[in-house]
Amino acid sequence: MDKNTLIAQAKGYIAREQDKHFKAEIEDLLIKEDLKELEDRFYRNLEFGTGGLRGLIGGGYNRMNTLVVKSATQGLAAYLKKTFPEKDARGNTAGGLSAVIAFDSRHYSAEFAEAAALIFAANGIKTYLFSSLRPTPELSFAIRYLSCDTGIVVTASHNPPQYNGYKAYWNNGAQVIPPHDTGIIGEVNAVREIREMSREEALDKKLLVVIDKEIDEPYQAMVKSRLFRPDLIRARAGEVKIVYTPLHGTGAFPVEAILGSLGLKVITVPEQREGNGDFPTVAFPNPEEAAALDMAIKLGKKEKADVVMATDPDADRFGIAVPGKDGPGGAYTLVTGNQMGVLLADYIFLSLKETGKMPADPVMVNTIVTTGMQKRVAASYGVECRECLTGFKWIADIMGRCESDGQGKTFVFGTEESYGYLVEDEVRDKDGISAAALTAEMTLYWRSKGKGLPERLDELYRAHGYWQELGISKYFQGPEGPAIMKGIMDEYRKHPPQTLGDIRVEKVRDIRESVWKYPQDPARREPVDLPKSDVLQFYLEDGTVVSARPSGTEPKIKFYASCCAEVGGGGLPAAKAEADGNWRPLNGTYAG
Repeated sequence: MDKNTLIAQAKGYIAREQDKHFKAEIEDLLIKEDLKELEDRFYRNLEFGTGGLRGLIGGGYNRMNTLVVKSATQGLAAYLKKTFPEKDARGNTAGGLSAVIAFDSRHYSAEFAEAAALIFAANGIKTYLFSSLRPTPELSFAIRYLSCDTGIVVTASHNPPQYNGYKAYWNNGAQVIPPHDTGIIGEVNAVREIREMSREEALDKKLLVVIDKEIDEPYQAMVKSRLFRPDLIRARAGEVKIVYTPLHGTGAFPVEAILGSLGLKVITVPEQREGNGDFPTVAFPNPEEAAALDMAIKLGKKEKADVVMATDPDADRFGIAVPGKDGPGGAYTLVTGNQMGVLLADYIFLSLKETGKMPADPVMVNTIVTTGMQKRVAASYGVECRECLTGFKWIADIMGRCESDGQGKTFVFGTEESYGYLVEDEVRDKDGISAAALTAEMTLYWRSKGKGLPERLDELYRAHGYWQELGISKYFQGPEGPAIMKGIMDEYRKHPPQTLGDIRVEKVRDIRESVWKYPQDPARREPVDLPKSDVLQFYLEDGTVVSARPSGTEPKIKFYASCCAEVGGGGLPAAKAEADGNWRPLNGTYAG
């Protein structure tokens, strides 16, 4: 972008932005003539993608700020009005268009949420706005509970503190998928004029309604209703001690309220209990990162906790650490997302059978990069396991199809490797709050059987093989990043590797091109029955699967690998050694 165009873009932004802080940032850059920084802020518009917006907070069209949020919301409002003209015609009366908005503890989350609410109000869309920070799963619940047409949660999930984001939801409580995602993007890109309204006018016209306990109480009651053994909890709750951290996010209030009302002893890490957009005690507020649980594990050792729990800032992701062979107070091990999904699947299916509540045609759903062990566990209970693209919106899509296709299928569990779990159907996104409640019950149940979660996991390994997974992310920052990522994926497609880590590649699933490819037989092609997505999966002759997927929200390509070693005469130790041996050549491949 040449200097004159860049300066014109910056001045145009200053004229439109009403937030003094964001406006001053760009004015200062113009005074300094910092063309490099200006180019980064204006070389493109922050893209409203299939999940909404996510980016660095700051002034400029390639940043998260009030102007960008308002423009996105105006586009979403326009799409709603076109999609539901009969509702739009009713205006602010019963049966008219409505929305609900939640926000997390990040910087500017409250401001962005209110800005979006007032844009909706100016477009005649009644908007329910939470009075203070609430978790993403509660937002999904609220959409369905209030019969809203859309929802927004202002969050950047587990990203560093410099980021914020904006996730858009449809009337089913799930993040938008085709055709609505592309329809909304088209309207957002077409926005030329933004309708606005003051908070006072919106409240006076009842186009803005502030909510809190009206949703908190039914949501918490719903979570508790999904537990299998309330009698066991009432009788033996004191036998399990839980240390919990919300990582400065939204989880403390609902987790403490739900688990506390069940009589469970929950000790929240005091330094991480309150919402704080700086996330001062962690490098990354992400329970997938072992370091994020350091403070909680230290407290867990001191308190001799039976389980250490964590949720990310918007409390949709959930992770745990459990004591090892030395018991509570000794060393703690982080349970991976794949392992947690296996444990929850096993406990849910076992409990449905034991309580006589297993439906006739049960279905669980996981993603294409989740461990294959879950499919084996599901099969052992007579549960069908369906796979979908990465992202919980696709799990929600299959949930909806189970309800509407007339085949009598019943959703019982959904999970993905990135610490996402869904144990209820009143929510259509991953729910770290309900996962925490069910994990507390699961821990108590296995305690009543004389074992901990690690022992149960080993039992499952012996029955279904020892599975091991690997995840690596490669980042590509700056204006040239997207082109580099595209070039890498294009090269993989044009010239699929014959081997990975000296192991022969038998076939490749190219989900963008909807085709199976066979490197040893280039003429052979078979169709792939999944929505198109920029994903490549390499199936190796030893059973290992390696996947490559550019992130939809960050400038990175994510690589996943999964392998299985069957447990034979050498027992579980031999199977673990075999799996470790499989990783050595693959680790060399990634290191390069």
